[in-house]
Amino acid sequence: MKFALSTLSTAVMTITLMSIAATASARASEHMNESQNEMIAVNVTQIIDADNQNNALSALDMVNQNITSKTVSSKHAASAKKSSINEVSVKSATIRVDSTSEVSGRQAALSTLIDPITHKSIENSYPLEVSSLLSLEQAQNILLQVSPKIAANQAAIAASEYQTDALKTIDHPLVFARVSATTYNLDADIDLSSLKNGIVNDINNGVGDIIPPIPDLPNFGELVGERIPDNYELKRSGSTAGAGLGVVWPIYTAGRTAALTGASNARTQEAVADSILDKNELYNTLIERYFKAQLAIIAAYLRDDAYDTLQQTDHMAQRLFEEGFISRVDRLEAQSALADAKSESVNANNDARLAMIALQRLLRTEYRIKPRTPLFVSSRPLPDVSYFQDLALTNHPGLQKVAAKRAQAQQLHALSDTGYKPTVMLYGYGQIEKDPSWVAGVSASWKLWGGLDKTASLASSNAKIRQADLSEIEVSDNLLLLVEKNWHDVNNAQSRYQALQSNVELAAEVLRLRRLGLQEGLNTPVEIAQAQTQSLKARTEQAQAAYSYVQSLAALMQSCGTPLAFNAYLNAADIRLPTLYDK
Repeated sequence: MKFALSTLSTAVMTITLMSIAATASARASEHMNESQNEMIAVNVTQIIDADNQNNALSALDMVNQNITSKTVSSKHAASAKKSSINEVSVKSATIRVDSTSEVSGRQAALSTLIDPITHKSIENSYPLEVSSLLSLEQAQNILLQVSPKIAANQAAIAASEYQTDALKTIDHPLVFARVSATTYNLDADIDLSSLKNGIVNDINNGVGDIIPPIPDLPNFGELVGERIPDNYELKRSGSTAGAGLGVVWPIYTAGRTAALTGASNARTQEAVADSILDKNELYNTLIERYFKAQLAIIAAYLRDDAYDTLQQTDHMAQRLFEEGFISRVDRLEAQSALADAKSESVNANNDARLAMIALQRLLRTEYRIKPRTPLFVSSRPLPDVSYFQDLALTNHPGLQKVAAKRAQAQQLHALSDTGYKPTVMLYGYGQIEKDPSWVAGVSASWKLWGGLDKTASLASSNAKIRQADLSEIEVSDNLLLLVEKNWHDVNNAQSRYQALQSNVELAAEVLRLRRLGLQEGLNTPVEIAQAQTQSLKARTEQAQAAYSYVQSLAALMQSCGTPLAFNAYLNAADIRLPTLYDK
């Protein structure tokens, strides 16, 4: 892997340039014809809420302001080495709505796109063009737009807010209309024999009780019974229609509506806190993968540089062997060291490729991302740990989530308390017809017994409030301890980096003297390989210390609840490692 170097602290840059000066001039000419303005666009999926389209476009404008077209200058093209990680040269960077999307003023057409990683369809999204060459800040802006987790959290917040809006009208008057239309057809054969017999018997008994028996008096029961048929066939058909208008208005609910709305608002606050927690975790993951890729690229570069040095040593050893200045054993040892260096170079390039793919997956692009923000270390001391602890107690979303849990418990307590109070409603209903009828009134109801136990429900809500209070104490204690640990980790990594500087300078000087000694016949190829190994080890350890500093600083900012404050420390850093991809 070959890269162009950017600015570095004076001491580190001097040592780095000393190790590559011999090989840079021999390879510079083969890169003079590489394209300097070639544009490569990555289509990534922008996920937004269909009801929040303007906010998404504002985020896009913010990214457009931060990402501008970049080209590789002829100065860098002349000195750049060819990368074995990615054979594509450094490209210009831009981000915009894809040309297939209709853009008019502040409105962009949303469509269904295919996610480049999972190949699943995603609705309400639009494509973005993203350069493969990104700074950390640009990657952070893109992450906010393409992360499915962030989009899912935004949908959860929107759902909770809509639920709250729905509950706000629960105590408003409920007006309803009733309309009915009925048609009927009745066809029945009614048996009247039992009724007929009963009537005949009743008449005969009644007449016998009132009138004494008289000869030749007619049977009144039979006379009546003859006029009543034994059965009757009933046939009826027709239709009816009706309409009415009613209203129900709960004028007093004892605070139930306010408690339900408050509980829903508290759930929204919890969803917001969860979203911030996930966003902060994603920022930390991005920093981890971004600078891990930088570290892997530097390691691959150093391995390539060591391999180039040992190639020259091997060539010199061959000449000395042919002239009889070194033994065959020394010659074989030089060949063995060269083979080991080649193997290590291949492994380091593969590790760098894998680290870049991990960054690519996080940003959901179709090809690898090349980071251009360097690893860094600040020689300035951090503020006192109490400063960061105060930040954590003020800003950490974990405490916001606990507060939301407590608010929910309080609203549930208020809801449980309403079980002892009545519900008062006004109601009315009127028929809409030629001769309308109506009814209106007021009703009040109390629950006297049954259902949920009101005393147990109140005790449960009180216990939840106490749980939230104790959880706040526990979370605060854990946060203070975590902040202090991360603060010490940053300081340890800073001192470790500074301590390794003398090792880097010593190893570079020893390697220089050994190479001069080999030309004079004072040193062997084995000593050159050993010196090269020590130099490689010193520079790699210092890069790893810078990586530890960056990760510890990111963890400190996340534990304070202010992950983007990391960028301020990055911009103020006075020590920067080589930028192997740059504009």
